[in-house]
Amino acid sequence: MPHVVLFDYGAGNLHSLAKGLEVGGARVSITPNWDEALAGEALVLPGVGSFGAAVRALDGHADRVREALLGGLPCLGICLGMQLLFEGSEEGEGRGIGLLEGKVRRLQARIVPQMGWNDVETSDDPLFAGLHDPEVREPDADHAGGHAPGLTAYYANSFICEAVDPEAVIARSTYEEETYAAAVRRGRTWAVQFHPEKSSTPGLHLLRNFLAQVSP
Repeated sequence: MPHVVLFDYGAGNLHSLAKGLEVGGARVSITPNWDEALAGEALVLPGVGSFGAAVRALDGHADRVREALLGGLPCLGICLGMQLLFEGSEEGEGRGIGLLEGKVRRLQARIVPQMGWNDVETSDDPLFAGLHDPEVREPDADHAGGHAPGLTAYYANSFICEAVDPEAVIARSTYEEETYAAAVRRGRTWAVQFHPEKSSTPGLHLLRNFLAQVSP
């Protein structure tokens, strides 16, 4: 049972994400302390709060976190957690972790934020293993509809990430007229713009896939 540490920026309810990781087989700790956060077997950066608040929670530890991730500490960033892996964001001032080169900018859409279910075009990365199996991708009653086969995930975002390295992008989604990075990867760090903890069976399966990568 891997020990996963969920970092607390000091905003939002982390219960559903912690529960999803526990269902996937992890022992979960929640902490606002970077010493504790980097001492686990894996780190999860959740998708709650604003970029500025998350940068303040970094509190001068950005370089230290980046070095830990470059050193092989498994990490999953979710929504805001994905954006925090970049150098900065239009949403607020301050420097992110800088693991990934690129920028975070506002969605160019008529309706912002994007709220609800959206299809995700995935690659063959192990984070998405098995997500096209019928028993995993079958929509639940609460979001049944004419979704395309594959991963359908829940989004709640106003900003998107533009990675300098196109090979860092491992999944894409399209909202209105804009196609953007739905997931990125560098080494043993993965990040998704959607919320797997709110994405029913496929989301829980994705969390299990991440946990399977924690142990070498």
